[in-house]
Amino acid sequence: MPDISLFNITSLAAVSIASSVVAAFLIHWVLYAIAVRVVRARMTPILLPAIFQPTRWLVVLFALGAGVQPLELGPRVESLWSIGSKMLFALLAGWLLLRVLRAVRQMIESHSDISAEDNLKARQRHTRVRILYRIAQSMIAVLVIAMVLIAIPGVRSIGVTLAASAGLVGLAVGAAAQPALKNLIAGVQMAFSEPIRLDDVVIVEGEWGRIEDITLTFVVVRIWDDRRMVVPVSYFLEKPFQNWTTKTSDLLGTVFFYVDPAADVARIRDAFVDAVKANSRWDGRVAILQVTDHRADALELRGLLSARNAGIAFDLRCEVREAVMDFLRTEMPDALVRSRQRLEPGEGFEWLAPTRSSDAAE
Repeated sequence: MPDISLFNITSLAAVSIASSVVAAFLIHWVLYAIAVRVVRARMTPILLPAIFQPTRWLVVLFALGAGVQPLELGPRVESLWSIGSKMLFALLAGWLLLRVLRAVRQMIESHSDISAEDNLKARQRHTRVRILYRIAQSMIAVLVIAMVLIAIPGVRSIGVTLAASAGLVGLAVGAAAQPALKNLIAGVQMAFSEPIRLDDVVIVEGEWGRIEDITLTFVVVRIWDDRRMVVPVSYFLEKPFQNWTTKTSDLLGTVFFYVDPAADVARIRDAFVDAVKANSRWDGRVAILQVTDHRADALELRGLLSARNAGIAFDLRCEVREAVMDFLRTEMPDALVRSRQRLEPGEGFEWLAPTRSSDAAE
């Protein structure tokens, strides 16, 4: 007879749990279908697919709690269910928050085209969203771990006991983690001060490159030859560096020429301006050539030209330099720098004064 009653109780518990799970799946499916129709009528559904799995298992967890509630499972089973359900809830809630954050990030980035020519605002949004997203990820992870530990009575009591005597250990860990904390705080500060943004053109440690990725502790700079330089975040708040695209993507480029001091500068200037205007990479803003230095053997000519971004400016500089040098070789060879030497008496040879024929005959 006791065996039959135990069998009946077990069967009742299984039926109750199974019914709760089936009901949870059905309820979640109906609510999700309604939400998809509402969202599709207004905007592209990005958020709903992201939260589908976490919300389904949260609904199942709530349904299980409702199904287990009327059952008498015994003190030990109820205690295990209480601890396990709290831990599962913390994990599922953290999963849901992370998926929501990622969906929000994708929605913001999808409305900010970083591949456009004038992409300053888009780069600002991408940079700020990426840094804040990683900050939120870290906070959620810490919160979930704390909730999981709090759900375990034994661990919670041990943690309270250790907290009273953890002063020296905390100081040692804090001192050891000072560089990491320094970069972490610098990453939070960078999200709002924005000394650099994604896709900014920078010169760091003498290397020209673009900001490829920004994390909470380090920045990845893609150098012109596809190498990657990994720099701590605090570097960009403590040391000077060049940022060519702080305000706008437009950029001025320079081209230097060294010509003979007697060269016709006006003619060279006309050739430079013509070469710039004939190039499709020029954005139509600046094209000028000036004498910036005068040495004994050469004139320094600096040409300024403008382009839409740093990459185009680099190609424009190279092509204009080639065109002007070709002009100098073919049209003005006398303008190229030449070495001049003046021989004075007594420097490397014996000076012979001119003589008359009568003196030579004597």
